[in-house]
Amino acid sequence: MGKLVYAANTSLDGYLEDSSGAFDWSVPDEEVHAFWNEHERQVGTSLYGRRMYETMRVWEDDDWLADEPEVVREYAGIWRDAEKVVYSSTLAAASTARTRIERRFDPDEVRRLKEASATDLSIGGATLAAEAFRHGLVDECVLLLCPVTVGGGKPALPRDLRLDLQLLDHRRFRNGVVHVRYAVRSAT
Repeated sequence: MGKLVYAANTSLDGYLEDSSGAFDWSVPDEEVHAFWNEHERQVGTSLYGRRMYETMRVWEDDDWLADEPEVVREYAGIWRDAEKVVYSSTLAAASTARTRIERRFDPDEVRRLKEASATDLSIGGATLAAEAFRHGLVDECVLLLCPVTVGGGKPALPRDLRLDLQLLDHRRFRNGVVHVRYAVRSAT
C-alpha cells in the first residue's frame, strides 16, 4: 500500500505563493533540486489540482531544458515517468503523457489508489491537498521551509483544520532551506 504524501516548498510564514501569486523565492538550488529528485523517485502517481498541473506540465517540454543543469533535466524524466491524475471540471483534455482527468475529487477512489499502489502517491496543490487532509487521506507532509517570509498569499496548509503531526525527519541545506517530514497522526 502506498502512502499519500503532501510535499511543498513553503515560505517560513507558511505560504506556497505570495499575495501576487509569485513563488520565485522558492526556486531550488542544485542541492535542493537533487533532494526533490530523490523524493519524487519514490512516487508512482501524482495527484494534482488544475492550477498545480498547469504549473508542472512545463516538465513535459524539452525545448527549455537544453541549457539547464543535469539535476533539472533529470527531474523532467522523473516527472514524465509518474502517472498523473488531474482533478478539474474545466480542462477538456490532458496535455501531457501518462495523465488522466477526473472531474471531481472522490476520497474513496483515492483510498483505492493508495491500497493498490506499490509506490507512494503525491498530492500537489493547496486546495486539493486541503480536501485530502479533511478526508484523512494524507499520510505524510514533506515541507521545504524557504528562508523568506512573504506576509500573505496562498497558505501551504489548510487554515481551518487541526493536524496532529509526528516529526519523522529533518535536514538543513546549505542555502538555508530546512526540510521537515511529518507523519499525519490525525486531522480534526
